[in-house]
Amino acid sequence: MAEITAALVKELREKTGAGMLDCKKALAENSGDIAAAVDYLRKKGLSKAEKKAGRTAAEGLVSVATGETSAVVVEINAETDFVARNEQFQEFVGKVTDVALNNNVANAEALLDADLEGKSVKDTLTSLVATIGENMTVRRVENLSVNNGVVAAYMHSAIVPNKGSIGVLVALETEASDKAALSDLGRKIAMHIAATNPSALKIDDMDQDMVARERAIHEDKAKASGKPENIIEKIVDGSMRKYFDQVVLLEQTFVIDGENKISKVLENASKDLGASVEIKSFARFELGEGIEKEEEDFAAEVSKVVSGGN
Repeated sequence: MAEITAALVKELREKTGAGMLDCKKALAENSGDIAAAVDYLRKKGLSKAEKKAGRTAAEGLVSVATGETSAVVVEINAETDFVARNEQFQEFVGKVTDVALNNNVANAEALLDADLEGKSVKDTLTSLVATIGENMTVRRVENLSVNNGVVAAYMHSAIVPNKGSIGVLVALETEASDKAALSDLGRKIAMHIAATNPSALKIDDMDQDMVARERAIHEDKAKASGKPENIIEKIVDGSMRKYFDQVVLLEQTFVIDGENKISKVLENASKDLGASVEIKSFARFELGEGIEKEEEDFAAEVSKVVSGGN
């Protein structure tokens, strides 16, 4: 049997990120063969990853990357915010975001199947789960592009550049040539979107069922006032205008100047830049939004650890 030296264990640990004892055992089981030991740990890691796959992953990172006329935002989740500060995880998130941008990936399933340095993103993620010891998921991705103009990005609460808790993209379609001014405008609008979280770009883009429910609520409130029918209709119309001012991007008041609607900001920019500037689309990812987190009290957590649960 080959001698299992400290140097061999160190080499295997550097290759796999597995624990020292696991590396030593893998080498012993495979007569000191590094390649076989890597496969051994990978197989072991796969079973660990499967066990962890049921855990809720609502932390992690939102990441953005920009190209000349396109940009992408990606959300990759882990179980704890501690992992978001792990350099291996951050590096993985950055590489996956670049893959999504360079391949114009449209959804998480396609991103998982995409190539990342000779392996699929899915296989690389599985190995990372085994190494770090937490369930992780590539949750969602969105690509925006323009024919002419810029796609600006903004990251709120960045832990490292372009990675944090809220990522926003704004696609500005225009024939204007001043890219620096356009990028500055796009970033400021993206900051606005991070703060206000609009539901739609235009009123016509709103979910009509949602609009109908909102109108019904205001109609019921107005009717309860006992006012005449023609007055009720005016009250409801006024209430709906206020509602759209709150949730529709072009109707919102720009948080940076506190005066003009976003539609007016674009109108002013069009005059300054000598060409029409329009928001083609936007995307806003907030880390963990919509994920139902598991709640567990401290006593239950201690009991789980004592009983040997993971």
